[in-house]
Amino acid sequence: MSDAAQPTAAEVRAAAEAVKTALDRHLAAVERRSGEDDPAVYEAFNQLAAAAEAYDELLYDRYDEVTPFEIPGAEDALPPYTGPEEPNALSVLIRRDYSVAEPQRLLAQAQRIEAADEDAATDVSGTVHGALGLLFGEFEPDEIASRHKEFGLEEGDSTLWVTAADEPADPGEWLEAPFEQVDPQRVVCRFDVSAVFDDEIDDMDDDELEDELDTDLDEDGDGDGDLELLDADR
Repeated sequence: MSDAAQPTAAEVRAAAEAVKTALDRHLAAVERRSGEDDPAVYEAFNQLAAAAEAYDELLYDRYDEVTPFEIPGAEDALPPYTGPEEPNALSVLIRRDYSVAEPQRLLAQAQRIEAADEDAATDVSGTVHGALGLLFGEFEPDEIASRHKEFGLEEGDSTLWVTAADEPADPGEWLEAPFEQVDPQRVVCRFDVSAVFDDEIDDMDDDELEDELDTDLDEDGDGDGDLELLDADR
């Protein structure tokens, strides 16, 4: 970047003051929150993230320095909730990814389903495509999720979104395109599970991981408390 395009020292100082103001507003919103999903807290979080990012960029452009802070998922954060305070209807959007890790196990399970159902079409279980159709036609998605290894499947990423609506949708209204009309500002909450969270743990070397565990044990006092690894991130 040329010297002419660099921000001034005053601009960097103003950005720093904006971070301080946003930090105070975030703390105040947290202290006044009405529940775990208070939209005011999320709005303050997003404002703090934006202010911190702007300051970091100006600091780097002016002084070639960076801050030690990282806002997790700031770019992908949901916008502030603007839906009804008392929703009359909810939609739960779920996506779960799987890979077919053991095709033979999947085919064997499908053949058992086919053999137990006298009305089932014959020879459908002979292909992976047909076996998957039988499996998901026989079991609820939650049961498949809990028994995926038994069916020869391996879990991938998953996400669950709860969205609010003023009124229930008309029957058949959204079936052709169930996920196209989601309003991010009406998402009440979302829960994500991804291997990337585990990868962050795996990327730590043994010394770093041991230091993290020691810190947790020290905070627990006697070290007898359970260590809980959370794999769902908001």
